[in-house]
Amino acid sequence: MRIGVPREIKDHEYRVGITPAGVKALVNARHKVYIEKGAGIGSSISDSTFKFAGANIIKSAKEVYSVADMIMKVKEPLPEEYPLLRENQILYTFLHLASNRKLTQALINRKVIAIGYETIQIKNGTLPLLTPMSEIAGKMSIQIGASYLQKDKGGRGILLGGVPGVKPGTIVILGGGVSGINAAKIAAGLGAGVIILDINLERLAYLDDIFQGRIITLMSNSENIENFVVNADLLVGAVLIPGARAPVLVKKELVSRMKPGSVIVDISVDQGGCIETCKPTTHSNPIFTVKDVIHYCVTNIPAAVSRTSTFALTNTTLPYALKIANNGFLKAVTSDEALGRGINVFKGRITHPAVAESFGMKYTPPKELI
Repeated sequence: MRIGVPREIKDHEYRVGITPAGVKALVNARHKVYIEKGAGIGSSISDSTFKFAGANIIKSAKEVYSVADMIMKVKEPLPEEYPLLRENQILYTFLHLASNRKLTQALINRKVIAIGYETIQIKNGTLPLLTPMSEIAGKMSIQIGASYLQKDKGGRGILLGGVPGVKPGTIVILGGGVSGINAAKIAAGLGAGVIILDINLERLAYLDDIFQGRIITLMSNSENIENFVVNADLLVGAVLIPGARAPVLVKKELVSRMKPGSVIVDISVDQGGCIETCKPTTHSNPIFTVKDVIHYCVTNIPAAVSRTSTFALTNTTLPYALKIANNGFLKAVTSDEALGRGINVFKGRITHPAVAESFGMKYTPPKELI
């Protein structure tokens, strides 16, 4: 199979869809890898390093898309990339379609085979390809929030860990999944007061056990959200429903009651966001203010630590890429249920129920099209 890796063009997206080790593994399995010139520079991977691993370096994205049977990316295609996609080409990347109708329609129209990293799901509910980026985004949400709480950045002037004799900052985390738990690890390590809200009692019990009383766990309901969000110095949105739009848990009215200079970091913004006042931002222009509350809503947070993110991502995407390349798309998705759940668009149809529900469109099970 011919695998193409274009350079990412999203704002300040420094990650690349594969590492040299990933290239070598595919080449050793007798596949060909085509990488756009300069694609790895943002992750400190040179063209020569990719070439030494066995990749073919070509000049433009157009050439990559034209030659490849499967495109491996990091982020969803942007509008200028839509025309490069062709019928029955496999697009293997983060998609987050539930919050992007324009992209969904483009993939339908182009009749590509769209596999979303974020919806590949094993039987126990784990999302193995989303996990490493969620870990990174969770950890970064606290250091980002801590920075914007500084007075020189417009914040309240709060040191999250406090000092002896002074109360530490309060962090409220909505969602106790992968992002939430990693945010809590960093927050608790700083010495902040940490409150996690989640709807799953088993998850709350697990969090309570591993943190051994260093954080407060609460059932996520409207009363608890209202009571604790208004007192947060830093509010982290870390809610995830696989493939679906994030539910809005914090309304604009509640944000207006938060303390001036407090900070919101909504990790779930790439799935629409769980805070009503949030809207997607970029690394170039990461924040905006609503009712004197700073909002950080960058949709590709892990891009800021691109080398770590690229290597962590390839560790999880490569085994499935090899399965697709070695066996072909149909055999790969029929023999691996987790990979089959990753199919979002196929033969011009939406093949993930949560995506279809988000837009009120028809859902077609992949098995009906295979």
